[in-house]
Amino acid sequence: MAVLAKIRKRSALLISAIALALFAFIIQDLIGKGGIGQDSKDVGTVNDKDISFEDFRVKVSNVEKSGQGITATQAANQVWDQEVSIALLTSEFDKLGLRAGEKHLIEVLKADQNIGSNPMFLNAAGLFDLAKFKEYFKANPEQAQFLQEREKSAELNAKFQMYNTLVKAALYTTEAEGKLKYEMEANKVNFAYVAGLYSTIKDSQVKVTDAEIVDFMKKNEKKYKADESREIEYVLLEDKASAQDEADVKAKIVALLSGSVVYNAKTAKNDTVAGFRTAANAIDFVNSNSDVPYDSTFIAKKSLPATDADQLFNLAPGAVYGPYKFGNYYCISKSFGKRANVNVKASHILISYEGTQVSNKKEKRTKEQALAKAQAILAQVNANPDSFMMLAYSNSDDSSSQQGGDLGYFGPNEMVKPFNDFVFGNPIGKVGLVETPFGFHIIKVTDKQDGVRLATVAQKIEPSEATSDKIFTQATQFEMDAANKDFAQLAKEMKLTVASPVTVTGMEENFASLGNQRAIIRWAFEDDSKVGAIKRFELANIGHVIARVKSIDDSGLVPVSQARAYVEPILKNKKKAELIKAKMTGSSLEAIAKANAAKVEQAANITMENPVFGLVGAEPKVVGTAFSLATNKVSAPIEGVTGVYVVKNLSTVKAPALKNHTAYVAKLKQQTANDAGRILPALKANATIEDNRSKFNY
Repeated sequence: MAVLAKIRKRSALLISAIALALFAFIIQDLIGKGGIGQDSKDVGTVNDKDISFEDFRVKVSNVEKSGQGITATQAANQVWDQEVSIALLTSEFDKLGLRAGEKHLIEVLKADQNIGSNPMFLNAAGLFDLAKFKEYFKANPEQAQFLQEREKSAELNAKFQMYNTLVKAALYTTEAEGKLKYEMEANKVNFAYVAGLYSTIKDSQVKVTDAEIVDFMKKNEKKYKADESREIEYVLLEDKASAQDEADVKAKIVALLSGSVVYNAKTAKNDTVAGFRTAANAIDFVNSNSDVPYDSTFIAKKSLPATDADQLFNLAPGAVYGPYKFGNYYCISKSFGKRANVNVKASHILISYEGTQVSNKKEKRTKEQALAKAQAILAQVNANPDSFMMLAYSNSDDSSSQQGGDLGYFGPNEMVKPFNDFVFGNPIGKVGLVETPFGFHIIKVTDKQDGVRLATVAQKIEPSEATSDKIFTQATQFEMDAANKDFAQLAKEMKLTVASPVTVTGMEENFASLGNQRAIIRWAFEDDSKVGAIKRFELANIGHVIARVKSIDDSGLVPVSQARAYVEPILKNKKKAELIKAKMTGSSLEAIAKANAAKVEQAANITMENPVFGLVGAEPKVVGTAFSLATNKVSAPIEGVTGVYVVKNLSTVKAPALKNHTAYVAKLKQQTANDAGRILPALKANATIEDNRSKFNY
């Protein structure tokens, strides 16, 4: 099992989580599994094992219909991850020759509530009865196929359990490892050193090319492995209202303030229609003329538009204010008056007890104990009101404890009745104790807000048909001209902005700040979308995007533009190290220090477990070298994390020998407890995986 050697180098993934996901998926899949036609194509391969598109499509469809509320692309990503995992694990099962017997399969099937807890299969004592289970399917042969599919999934899960056990059994910690752990913690070294820090050389003195970054990534391919990607630049023409459109909406809403004369075809006479100021029924007027229906809620001043809040809040009953702009609307409002204390702000400390529906109890207590504690805390708060926040933080069983008990603002009847009655019936600053089904609450009323009720006519500021047509024409013209002109230059000529390029992989959905724009990404990965390909996309409620494929990266590595931030500092330090090492010459530390205008420093009692010295941070390679030197011996230049070092061992202090290292073995076991969960990432890292999903319109 060569993979085990790589376990500690891979990211953690809990083996139990894999098991649950694997079992749930296979059960769901096999219920509605479809057949594979002779002309089916492959959506991908895992170590030369094909994944049929038709089979994959059925599974994706099942996930979409499962009620999880996910998109087709998200479902495809979920199914793909599961298919890859199943393929890799199944291959391992086959290599090991794992077999599952009937007893093991039955135990796995019983874990499914639809089987293990099904009353049809239980005996008088409420336990699973294998005889009843078998008899049911014998008497109902039409259900036999269903059972066969369930048995397939149960077999796979049974093998996984065995495999998991084998992996865990192969992971152990030896006495020798415990001894090494002890020595790394207890052995100490004292050394003198001269440091040539990378920070002493300006970054501008060393250059790193794209080719050097690519070469570095190729040498560390597993670390920088990435899916094929496309770099897309684009121009966005927003379908938004023009200044004239906005002026027209404002004029329209202003006209609603006053009455108007309208010709009545039935009477062949002109009728005078009341305006908002004189309308007999303001609510009906709002519902007949507003894009937003009437809302009877009393609104606190802080929730009103900032620039108009004072005027709206202090509006006399029956008076009208406007027009004013609120977001994407022009509004006019009529006041129906104010009401005091529409919102209250309070803090509380909850002391719950056994039997209350509170999941995060800080300690177990009876109702009597909870009351005594609540009364004691109330006394502390009354004696020192400023202590409320810290008492809430350390004592409250409510999640608001992290905010010092602050519940923010809330309206009437949003809290349980005793709580509601206290906060709305007492003045700001009042502290008291009430009981609710959640326990005992020490409550402090911290603020109250008055509110105003407004009847508001709001009309949305939207692009007119003429404006939308103009934007469409401009976008279409840009798309056609861009086919034969420089993209950036054309944008400049048309006074448009080319957005920063976006790098995407084939199965992504989100496109920059535009959200889920799967169609753009899918197009970029089509066979005809070569570098320079251009296409216009009409985005609902946004406008038009003219996208251009700027570059295609099928190297299998992270794009240089993304990798540079991580790789460039490494390569720059390597180049700086060469410059520094050239000057790190001399027969003694003093001579080396003089040649580099540096000082000889000393480090005392440094361990391998914590290789930190001076102000430079952790330098394990430097400390390791110091340990390896004989006393008074000087090292060659060492390339460290923060610079180049030359060290001289002054003394090495060996820790006393121990008869056994059980405590240190236990430490290591604790550190590696979840290492078995890293097996799947290790298998994936070493697998040859071909992903063709983007070619199937996912």
